[in-house]
Amino acid sequence: MRGGSGGQMISIYPEELSFEVELEKPSSCNIKVVNNTEHHVAFKVKTTSPKKYFVRPNASVVQPWDSCTVTVTLQAQKELPPDMQCKDKFLIQSAKVPPTSHIDEIPKDTFNKEVEKVIEDLKLRVVYIPRSENGHANPEEESGRTSDVLQKLKEERDLILHQNHQFKRELEMLNKRRSRKSDAGFSMTFAAFAGLIGITFGFILNLLFTASPTS
Repeated sequence: MRGGSGGQMISIYPEELSFEVELEKPSSCNIKVVNNTEHHVAFKVKTTSPKKYFVRPNASVVQPWDSCTVTVTLQAQKELPPDMQCKDKFLIQSAKVPPTSHIDEIPKDTFNKEVEKVIEDLKLRVVYIPRSENGHANPEEESGRTSDVLQKLKEERDLILHQNHQFKRELEMLNKRRSRKSDAGFSMTFAAFAGLIGITFGFILNLLFTASPTS
């Protein structure tokens, strides 16, 4: 399964790990793990080449409708694969856990598939982007990188759409509570926050639709 909600517990943005690589120099990239549920969700990151990558955090708990940024660092390599085709894979497992904010507090068998529970797997591929001697990506990679930028902007737009939808749901719930008891001050604060999210969303959309590939 890949990133994007579609009924999954978590979404991953972007859907692949892209590293700008150069011999004997480390390279890092970030991924965002988004909780699509009203439950606490724990996740764990695995890779087919654990000695090559440094992942922080490699496991964590994401609160309802919240997100967590994971930094993956490719350690300095003495040689690169032929044609820059990387066969490394990453696997992100996720499972619902009791309300908690620390990974050390979750049950020890959380990611044990032998136990009767729902564990979702998300697979990510690794992409190497070569860099020239002057420290910039090779010219033939520029058009591809422009497409990557646009793709990331679209992913950020989708993420904000998702979060905006969740804020609307929370606002509706608060309005229902206010009809039963007075909670006007908090509701107005939350409404202002939701408005700020809307302004941010508009900015991202404007950036997305005005972005054009460089020549």
